Amino acid sequence: MEIAIPLYDRFTALDAVGPYEVLWRLPGARVRWVGAEARPYATDRGLQLIAEATLDDVPAPDILVVPGGTGTRDALGDERLVEWIRAADATSTWTTSVCTGALLLGAAGILDGLHATTHWAYMDDLARYGAEATSDRVVRQGKVITSAGVSSGIDMALTLAAEIAGADVAQAIQLRIEYDPMPPFDTGSTAKAPAHIRELAQSPSPTPA
Repeated sequence: MEIAIPLYDRFTALDAVGPYEVLWRLPGARVRWVGAEARPYATDRGLQLIAEATLDDVPAPDILVVPGGTGTRDALGDERLVEWIRAADATSTWTTSVCTGALLLGAAGILDGLHATTHWAYMDDLARYGAEATSDRVVRQGKVITSAGVSSGIDMALTLAAEIAGADVAQAIQLRIEYDPMPPFDTGSTAKAPAHIRELAQSPSPTPA
């Protein structure tokens, strides 16, 4: 079972690494970091991950996980990446995204007419690609699973793990990574955060995604 996570300049680290920590634990899974070139790619905060293979090396993964990040806007103009996503989806068993990675799925024509989610700050952008934007944390439409901002990629990956290997395996993975969130604040969504926190989250610093 080949799982491909495409990297591009200024992707968000947790968008990629969160799902990775779950999915590599599936029986028979092989996770491939891929990119336009086989080289290190810097996240939007400077951390680097190495794409071990090119997009051409992995044309038809079983599972596609597209991360988001501040570099998504530039990536949307990368026709090679968008076309690879479109082609990979044509044969994939599952096509997934985290955060603004959903915009790349949209640009590839994958979300037209589907319910989908992304980071709360980019819902309007998602709708422009023909998707029915929803604020749900994880949305499944057939073989397409989209998730909201950054940390929701872990939830998406556990949802996918249950579909692939069953609920017991997914729950065992959740226990193995001790994913038992108990955040010190209940402001993790726009529905819960008070107005002044929403304003702060939208200011240049701190950046929310």
